[in-house]
Amino acid sequence: MALVESRNQALWQLREQYIPRGVAQAHPIFAARAEGVRIWDVDGKEYLDFAGGIGVMNVGHGHPRVLQAVRAQLERFTHVAFQVTPYEVYLRLAERLAHLAPGEGPKKTLFLTTGAEAVENAVKIARAFTGRPAVVALTHGFHGRTLLGMSLTGKAGYYKQNFGPFAPEVYHAPVPYPYRGVSEAQALEGLEELFRTQVDPERVAALILEPVLGEGGFIPLSPDYLQAVRRLTQAHGILLVADEIQSGFGRTGRFWAIQHSGVVPDLLLFAKSVAAGLPLSGVVGRAEVMDAPRPGGLGGTYAGNPLACAAGLAVLEVFQEEGLLERAQTLGERLWQGLVSLQARFPQVGEVRGLGPMVALELVRDPVGKAPAPEAAQRVLEAARARGLILLKAGMYGNVIRVLVPLTAGEEEVQEGLRRLEGALEEALTEEG
Repeated sequence: MALVESRNQALWQLREQYIPRGVAQAHPIFAARAEGVRIWDVDGKEYLDFAGGIGVMNVGHGHPRVLQAVRAQLERFTHVAFQVTPYEVYLRLAERLAHLAPGEGPKKTLFLTTGAEAVENAVKIARAFTGRPAVVALTHGFHGRTLLGMSLTGKAGYYKQNFGPFAPEVYHAPVPYPYRGVSEAQALEGLEELFRTQVDPERVAALILEPVLGEGGFIPLSPDYLQAVRRLTQAHGILLVADEIQSGFGRTGRFWAIQHSGVVPDLLLFAKSVAAGLPLSGVVGRAEVMDAPRPGGLGGTYAGNPLACAAGLAVLEVFQEEGLLERAQTLGERLWQGLVSLQARFPQVGEVRGLGPMVALELVRDPVGKAPAPEAAQRVLEAARARGLILLKAGMYGNVIRVLVPLTAGEEEVQEGLRRLEGALEEALTEEG
């Protein structure tokens, strides 16, 4: 008797036929609907979503306030292009984010569509303001899939492949990675060495970094390191750009991850959770810096789409009304406790790290040699999915299991997710042994 083909299987065949292989999927299931912390696939199976659309759903799927705001804007208009006929919702969200950005003094906000656009426009603004060409990024960092975004990204094989030649005047300094033997002092010395041997700091327009590396494996940059980098950039007239695309909007327990350090960047990038799943990104920063490009130098056809801006205002209301920053801090404590207990049980969990609820496990073959275990990480993802838990990998070696559960998750949902993760680790790591 022939087996009945599932809808997931049928759609996967369609995907294989019509979608290029370069568009990879972490999980071979197709979403049918989502609500809060849960996703249902086309075959009706329910999952706890600890991936959040790659850190996009900090307020959860289908939040009623967000849906209400989008529906109301939908009835008015969906697009007129801000550069043609501006609209109020863009201004109101820009005002709110300017006030939320770290530091004193006047600030301005530019809206775009994707995180990569935010990165590229920050570089444009920095070059316009400083008159300098060069940009410094960190190894292991991720800044997008466009030409300049790939050039800035510090991971070659997966993201850069054979897509070069890449953008010129981009340089990489080492990222602190204490678990793998790169101390903060060594990383800072590497930055100084870069300035001595590869690019004169007086030619550098900006240094861009993620306060907590996202795709790079949830490596938090310490306050001491960030403060040292800030002093160095100020000494040379270099703009500091904080890429908060994944770490922003409460993901680390503060609205922006950079706030944990007390460092004030010149420009700050946001995207992902700003509009609860609608395409929106942007740059916010010092007004004098943001005003450097002449009229016509910034913009985009869909940049600051009115539906997305309406969603963004609703997201900020949710943060305020539901106390999401306080909830994020509690969530971070629960997740940290849960992951540390798993580390005590499974020696292949080499390190638990992160900041607030932006936490991860790095899997290794053994805790002494610390050889990365990407195969085990993949087995964990598959075993977790079978148990109804959606997770993602990260890290230079593909051996980091990251947690991006919505900040609105309830206590029981978090505990159930941790139980499912424990079962997945037991299955995957026992198999390895």
